[in-house]
Amino acid sequence: MQAEKTSNLKKEILSYIKIIVITAVVVFGCKQFLFAPIKVQGASMYPTYHDKDIIIVSKTSKIERFDQIVFQSPVEDELYIKRVIGLPGDKVEMKDDVLYVNGKAYKEDYVNRQTDDPNQLRITENFTLEQLVNEKEVPEGMYFVLGDNRLKSSDSRHYGLISEDAVYGDSKLILYPFSHFHIGSK
Repeated sequence: MQAEKTSNLKKEILSYIKIIVITAVVVFGCKQFLFAPIKVQGASMYPTYHDKDIIIVSKTSKIERFDQIVFQSPVEDELYIKRVIGLPGDKVEMKDDVLYVNGKAYKEDYVNRQTDDPNQLRITENFTLEQLVNEKEVPEGMYFVLGDNRLKSSDSRHYGLISEDAVYGDSKLILYPFSHFHIGSK
């Protein structure tokens, strides 16, 4: 009878270990290949994202214009999040705070247009893709990205195009919006 109880206990422990191992493999696999949580750092994507927001990034999505992507920064060992403005083959221009992609004007409701400087005439300076990156259109395998908080964003205007190989994933949802919690001090 004692041997039977010991045998049943061993079987039960083994079944728990199997469940834990299988769960760990599934979670690791999902995080490696399907989706991952990312913590937003900084204000370059305000008002879409706030500093310390936690987002879920899909690693399998097809990247489309105006998606927010997470990618390996070309200038430091950090992940950045920015909005895709130009896809391969696109011509991009900014004129008088109006975005033109392939000659079509786009209204950018997501851009932070608030400024503390009453003399600030434009939120985004005028440019053409050719002026910024010496290309008439976004080359194959590359993206042109901008932050939503243009006055406080380091983006393709500063460091050029982003390789699709540098893309970590496409932001799909805010998991934990820290912006709704304020910790103050006097």
